[in-house]
Amino acid sequence: MAALGPWLWPGVTGAAAAALLLLPLLWRRRAGGAGRVCVAVLGDVGRSPRMQYHALALARHGREVSLLGYLQSRPHRDVLRSAHIRLVPVAELRGLRVGPKLFQYVLKVLVQSVQLLYTLLRIDQPSYILLQNPPGLPSIAVAWVAGLFWRSKLIIDWHNYGYTIMSLSHGRNHPLVQIAKWYEKLFGRLSDYNLCVTDAMKEDLWMNCNIKAVTLYDRPASYFKETPLDLRHRLYMKLAQDYEPFRARAEPVDPSAERSAFTERGGRDGRVLESRGRPALLISSTSWTEDEDFSVLLKALEDYERFIDEGAKLPALVCVITGKGPLKDYYNGLIQKLHFKHIQICTPWLEAEDYPLLLGSADLGVCLHKSSSGLDLPMKVVDMFGCCLPVCAIYFECLHELVKHNENGLIFRDSSELAEQLKMLFLEFPTLEGKLHSFRQNLRASQELRWDESWDQTVLPLLGHKE
Repeated sequence: MAALGPWLWPGVTGAAAAALLLLPLLWRRRAGGAGRVCVAVLGDVGRSPRMQYHALALARHGREVSLLGYLQSRPHRDVLRSAHIRLVPVAELRGLRVGPKLFQYVLKVLVQSVQLLYTLLRIDQPSYILLQNPPGLPSIAVAWVAGLFWRSKLIIDWHNYGYTIMSLSHGRNHPLVQIAKWYEKLFGRLSDYNLCVTDAMKEDLWMNCNIKAVTLYDRPASYFKETPLDLRHRLYMKLAQDYEPFRARAEPVDPSAERSAFTERGGRDGRVLESRGRPALLISSTSWTEDEDFSVLLKALEDYERFIDEGAKLPALVCVITGKGPLKDYYNGLIQKLHFKHIQICTPWLEAEDYPLLLGSADLGVCLHKSSSGLDLPMKVVDMFGCCLPVCAIYFECLHELVKHNENGLIFRDSSELAEQLKMLFLEFPTLEGKLHSFRQNLRASQELRWDESWDQTVLPLLGHKE
């Protein structure tokens, strides 16, 4: 592994150079930082809910928080409104396409190292740096250097392993993947504390990396809950302005009434009712990356359409797939080639406040996340369960830590099995009998901790009292 060291020197030397340039300026600043925390992610803050939850939990306990990352998507309004949270933008690097790919990669790591360290050394002095991994290259090493400078403690929140994500596109034996693996194991040990998302990852970190971690399961925030019918109707009407599947198939008889594809508000009494013969609302969310194969869902929907054509008493479906990501255009192209009579698909990007409302309005969630490491759990399912929304999820190794087959949802392995599950769950919809209803009742009855309670029990003791 010693031979791999030179590959990482650009990032390390870049970080050191930036530190030396900033020393004269920053040593003039008065030392401080009691209770301050820097929550950092080398990614889009608006699409990093767990790190936003960390920031909100810290703010709730009176900590001053610098929330550092890319500001591409709007963070949740609670983050924006908090007097204790300051957003610190990091510019995303684009257009470094000079020379061979290897040179581009080294150059990107070098520039990111200098850029990130410069930003970390410009914020108010923190007592702790709480860093998301992945991405960890170069952020773990840079955060460690910044921690030395500020005399602050480094906490790594392990969501997954970066090298396993890289292996999806490069293969496990690619030199860059091997370098990233070595880097994560080496620099991960330099942290003061470690959090992780599953017990399986906690065990793997200890057995393979000699890193002690505390499991902090993803938990739904308090605003993930079932959506009242009146609020559902308002959401449907809002979405109907931009998305055809939410629009009513016919105008209401009463011109003063208001109708969506799922609900109708009476013009006289203003009462909201679910429409007769309404479609079922199926929802999935994704970052449109290689670890989610949406062709599985599309093939299952083709089978579902065939079931209806063959006479099965199944409802029409509205399938909503939310999110942004690199493969969205590819899958939208596949969707446009489908010609369904009974199924409509739309792929919106929702406002942060509308996403939990839509989850709380849906009939069934579908998760196609396959962990690249087999050690992390899909946060989207956590959010769905917070809304008492049953889920069909594709199998991977530690999924049982979250989805209990035939209790709060179903686990499938391929498109055919998913299609049969959709058929079974939606038969005679919307009857209050059957598994879909019992799954929802089980979720309502469960007494799972919410994020705030879980965070207070797990993370707060690591931070101790304000220093």
